[in-house]
Amino acid sequence: MSMTQIPHSLVGLRVLVVDDEADIREFITVVLESHGMSVKAVASAATAFEVLEPFQPDVLVCDIRMPGGSGYDLMRQIRDLEAKQGGHLPAIAITAYQDEDWEESLKAGFEAHLHKFAQPIEWIETIAQFASPRSASPN
Repeated sequence: MSMTQIPHSLVGLRVLVVDDEADIREFITVVLESHGMSVKAVASAATAFEVLEPFQPDVLVCDIRMPGGSGYDLMRQIRDLEAKQGGHLPAIAITAYQDEDWEESLKAGFEAHLHKFAQPIEWIETIAQFASPRSASPN
């Protein structure tokens, strides 16, 4: 998928990437930014929760197995917050253990699941399914 084939809905989309592995964070960031998305990448669930309000992501991409707080924990916190305040943040779980984590990630509130080493086109296609930039919404 080239820049000319990018769905307009992805350009400017704010994506919060959470992964404790720096190489994975960098890879995902490069892929998404090369397709016009604005990315904030953090290393922990705690930091992700802290930046949610100021960054206001359109999509969350989160590792589910991290030390000091899992992606499951973060997702449950976000869904609890949404239940109180409204709204909905589409979320994609990422893991190196795809099959065994799929069902648990859905229970925790993720809508999709990707292997950490998925091809870049898979990242783009999956995120495009949930692309609805807040910036495009009328105020």
